[in-house]
Amino acid sequence: MFDSALLNMLLLALTQIGKILVVVLPLFIAVGFMTWAERRVIAWAQRRQGPNVVGPFGLLQWVADAVKLIFKETVLPSGSNRIVFLIAPMLTMALAVVAWAVMPIDPNFYIADINVGILYLFAISSLGVYGIIMAGWASNSKYPFLGALRSAAQMVSYEVSLGLVIITVVIVASAFGTQGFGTFNLRGLVEAQRNIWFFIPLFPMFIVFFISALAETNRTPFDLPEGETELVAGYFVEYSSMAFALFFLGEYANILLMSAMTATLFFGGYLAVPGLAWLIPDSFFWFIVKTGFFAFVFIWIRATVPRYRYDQLMRLGWKVFLPFSVVAVVFYAVMVLAFAGSIDLPGA
Repeated sequence: MFDSALLNMLLLALTQIGKILVVVLPLFIAVGFMTWAERRVIAWAQRRQGPNVVGPFGLLQWVADAVKLIFKETVLPSGSNRIVFLIAPMLTMALAVVAWAVMPIDPNFYIADINVGILYLFAISSLGVYGIIMAGWASNSKYPFLGALRSAAQMVSYEVSLGLVIITVVIVASAFGTQGFGTFNLRGLVEAQRNIWFFIPLFPMFIVFFISALAETNRTPFDLPEGETELVAGYFVEYSSMAFALFFLGEYANILLMSAMTATLFFGGYLAVPGLAWLIPDSFFWFIVKTGFFAFVFIWIRATVPRYRYDQLMRLGWKVFLPFSVVAVVFYAVMVLAFAGSIDLPGA
């Protein structure tokens, strides 16, 4: 009996490790590929060549960059808190990776199918600010510290709007779910979109979510924590070698995470595009395509939109998105209570 129970536990552990590797290894490759894709897309937008020498179409440029950074010296600033200084970039990267534990990549594949998956994602993304704050404080330098303070204010401001948008998604899922789904479970939220993607009834909230995701990931036009013109790269200015690279890898991993969240919450996740299910049924293929599209939009925006001023950034978050999101939560809740019973969708 003991041997059988131990064997079952071992098999379960190996299965979970296998699932983690299946998700994490392609994720690391995708993060590296994102560094190439961003440079190519921006070069295309600005009519330049971009990386095109190392490997076919320059596809191995990110590998060359990684090798270069691995062999560079890690410089620790004098007077810095060395332990916190080194932990900060590792924390930033780790949080971006562990968030994928609850992401439903395929109808039959996920690492953890927990009932509070959306809350788990929101909690993990909220913790990302700590890596930036730790880096700014531990560097013992004014410019990184100013960048960290700006980042903390920015991320907290837009996480409020993100949370309210997620509430509206859960509310609408209770009305459109065909299998009784009105839940914080991510797979349940995807299944609730079989008849209608939430992008349609929640279009204004989708816009708020995506713009807030840009601010949450410190991307243009909200890359103010870095502020190259006035903060000399901001919170990571004192970093070098792989510690420097981990911040950028964490940023790209967060872009992929926010793209995956957008696809999952508003565009049906792994569900096939309507009319194409006969060609390719619901699968990870659609999840990858949708996530890749939104990652492309992240890069596209960086190539075309100028940076906001900091006062404009805070005004948008607190005076526009916050009141709009609060009103939207009340509006969608009232609509669901009033009309949910009369909603009759094809196939419901």
